[in-house]
Amino acid sequence: MTALCDEPTLRALTQAIQSGGDPIQKVDDVIAKHPEDARLHFLRGSLLASAQRYIEAHQSLSRAVELAPDFAIARFQLGFFQLTSGETANALDTWGRLDGLPDGHYLRKFVDGLRCLIRDDFHGVLQRLGEGIALNNENPPLNRDMQLIIERCTPLAQQARDSNTGDVSSETALILQQFSQRQQPN
Repeated sequence: MTALCDEPTLRALTQAIQSGGDPIQKVDDVIAKHPEDARLHFLRGSLLASAQRYIEAHQSLSRAVELAPDFAIARFQLGFFQLTSGETANALDTWGRLDGLPDGHYLRKFVDGLRCLIRDDFHGVLQRLGEGIALNNENPPLNRDMQLIIERCTPLAQQARDSNTGDVSSETALILQQFSQRQQPN
């Protein structure tokens, strides 16, 4: 057994997942041979979240970050999962290490935008998430997720511009709740 799965095995796993059957079992079979590969735990967590098996997804994403603390996309997705699950403090803690990314990195912009969401700074959400989308050429599905948040926050930013009244914090909770029901980590 080696710690990391080789690239041909990863490609074969990806093809096997796309061909049907139980994708989680397929990943579990490869994890049994490579239990220390954070990429496999990240993939497993993403599949579990898509299957709405959230407790197991959280465990797998956490394991990926534990194995590879600098695995930026796994750390981002774990924090995003925590945020949409109502674990704001944990999300902020998880994302802390991403502050070490260059200011022009798309994940850093996404984290900054989600921090703005937590503070009900909808103008900041639109700006930072938009900047992140413009920078992200690696992960188009993540851009779609962030665009959904932008679409939900645009009317709130306009409302905040028009008036300083209203309970926008309940709107933030609603956005996160609705998004977590549709969330499929990437």
